[in-house]
Order: sequence, then C-alpha cells, then structure tokens
Amino acid sequence: MSELSISFVQLPHAADLPAPAYATVDAAGMDLSAAVEDGAPVTLAPGERAAIPTGIQLAIPQGYEGQVRPRSGLALKNAVTVLNAPGTIDADYRGEVKVILVNLGTAPFEIKRGMRIAQLVFAPVVRAALAQTASLEETARGEGGFGSTGIAKRAAG
Repeated sequence: MSELSISFVQLPHAADLPAPAYATVDAAGMDLSAAVEDGAPVTLAPGERAAIPTGIQLAIPQGYEGQVRPRSGLALKNAVTVLNAPGTIDADYRGEVKVILVNLGTAPFEIKRGMRIAQLVFAPVVRAALAQTASLEETARGEGGFGSTGIAKRAAG
C-alpha cells in the first residue's frame, strides 16, 4: 500500500484535539473531529444544517482531492450526515476544513467538542477534456434514467 504525504496545520482553537487519524490499519478514511468551543456545543434541530469547524488546514498535492464523507454510526444512530457527501476539498484550498452536517432525524442533535463527525478520504483526480459532438454512440440502456436498469432486468427476467 502506498502512502501519500500531506502537510497540515492544526489551528489554535483545535490544539487539544487529536489530529486526523485512521482508526484501524485498513480504514479508508481518517476521522475528523468537531472543533466547536469547549462548553458551547452546536445543537442541530431536526432539518437544520451547520458548517462545523475541524480546526485543520490541509495542503493536498496537485492531482488529488480530499473527500469528506459521513460516519456510518452517526448516520445510523442519529440520522446525522454530511449534507454534500462527499464534500470535496480541492488541492488549491488552504482554509479551515469544515463539515456541513445536517440532522435528518426527529430529535435535536448536539455536536460536542472532539466528537468524531466525518471521515476524510484522499483520492486521485482525473481531469477530463470534453469534446462536443452532434450525437453519441448508442448503448443498450440509451436514455433510460433513474431506475431504468431495474425495469430492464424485470422485463428480461
């Protein structure tokens, strides 16, 4: 397994929080913690969203991105997830990483300092060069949209 070297800054308001880290040897994502003020948790009402600070800045190398993804336990137990999942951190962004959380549940949810709120996965980026054309080659699916592959399977079976 190869390792990508990424520099980061831990901001003063997160100095006492753990740096992003992998929870296990085979974990794909690093845990991100909430850098909200100590003793001043952020409460999300049902349906409410907020950008939660993590207290870190990253220098992602060109050709890579950071993907901010939901934590499955937070989603399952509390219906709290990353609103724009996966959120993208571009290689040229140097500001504080924030996580847009939304409460899809029926009860208020409290985000406390140090709580693990998301995962951070690094991935290579492939840039595309679009070539405009008058028509596209035909495929078996054609213009079939949402759910169309399931309809085709039921018709064939």
